[in-house]
Amino acid sequence: MAQLDQHDMDPPTGTRRDFLFVATGAAGGIAAAAAVWPLINQMNPSADVQALASIQADDAGVAVGSQITIKFLGKPVFVRRRTQADIDAAREVDPSTLPDPYARNPALPSDAPATDENRTLPGHEGWMVMIGVCTHLGCVPLSDAGAFNAWFCPCHGSTYDTAGRIRSGPAPENLHIPVASFVSDTVLQLG
Repeated sequence: MAQLDQHDMDPPTGTRRDFLFVATGAAGGIAAAAAVWPLINQMNPSADVQALASIQADDAGVAVGSQITIKFLGKPVFVRRRTQADIDAAREVDPSTLPDPYARNPALPSDAPATDENRTLPGHEGWMVMIGVCTHLGCVPLSDAGAFNAWFCPCHGSTYDTAGRIRSGPAPENLHIPVASFVSDTVLQLG
């Protein structure tokens, strides 16, 4: 009988069974990724939303005391040309007395107070530009309504003042300010 050395007793490495396990696992991983990709891809913004990531609106025809609504990124944006009485009333309010004392303006730090100046565009304080979606349940408030003759959400009774700040009702936050700027005296750019 021939004597076996130690090398002959080592188990073979890389058998066909090992290859089949690796190949099956890789094919399963690729199939899982292919099945999950459509679910992830659906969360990307649609082409019409991407095309409107930045828009301009000419506000020359907006009379003092009136408002227009612009659709931006699928949401209404209120653009109101305020009267001097609206501005004065908004500036008399102490932000610390408000249900939401923060400006909600992306151009400022998150803890900036909700003063009228912090909620308008510098140099264009007569204009109030904000996302017209109630922060309670996403309804669209009515303009020229409510106790402050500004915005009122009839769904649950949220009342906003002439600076878009929540004054009463269940809404937890002020109406949010979008990224906006005036590129000329009458042309507003959103985004």
